[in-house]
Amino acid sequence: MKPIPPDLAWLNLPNLPTPVKVLFSGYLLAVGLGLCMAGLQIMLTHGMADGKPGLSLDDIVYSYYGDRTGSKLESKLNGSMKEMGTPEARLDIIKWVRNGALDAEWEPHFKDTFKQHCVMCHSSVPGIPDFTKLEEVKKVAKVNEGASIQTLTRVSHIHLFGISFIFFFVGFIFSFAVGVPKWLKISAIAIPFGFLIADVLSWWLTKWNPNFAWLTIIGGFGYSVASTMMWFVSMYQMLILSRNGKIYGNAWQADLE
Repeated sequence: MKPIPPDLAWLNLPNLPTPVKVLFSGYLLAVGLGLCMAGLQIMLTHGMADGKPGLSLDDIVYSYYGDRTGSKLESKLNGSMKEMGTPEARLDIIKWVRNGALDAEWEPHFKDTFKQHCVMCHSSVPGIPDFTKLEEVKKVAKVNEGASIQTLTRVSHIHLFGISFIFFFVGFIFSFAVGVPKWLKISAIAIPFGFLIADVLSWWLTKWNPNFAWLTIIGGFGYSVASTMMWFVSMYQMLILSRNGKIYGNAWQADLE
């Protein structure tokens, strides 16, 4: 067994003790998969806001500012919820909504239509309208003004708290990297937090003015690139660079110089 030098020469990603490498690698693998699933979820929800596959500026505008030429329910039926029912039922609901979502037609016809195609989720999943109730349906049958202030507040604090923790631990692991210029290491650790704040701020700005939608794209792209770079460098140094048997020295001490 190699002796542990008194100057903590092992305190870097390639030379970390195996249990710590397993801990860090397991965390990065889980977080990496989670971020991929988050990206897929964005494509399947916001990415279908305009009814077309792929994330575009129109998707961002429709999600936060809204498509104020029609209702939120219609936008969803033409977008992310398009495949959740038959074409006939979808067009029937859209026609009813455009005609004012008349109360008199709810009980004899549309209550059963929503029950058959919608209430499997829209009655049991927290945070989305309960389509067993006409008043809940009528709320989303109004002109689509995008995300509500309540929704933006809830999603903003979840993202700021949750994703900040992810970036904190990814940055903490990356801080033990060797051979990375000090300025680049500092930038890579700081950038995700800055772009995260810009991303969340852009939702509120886009709610006010659709011209800010581009900031959402930039924010998401910025923190994705920085966190991906830290992820790959950290995994490479722990799993591949560590095999050469070289002692690299205390990474934090090197950054103080």
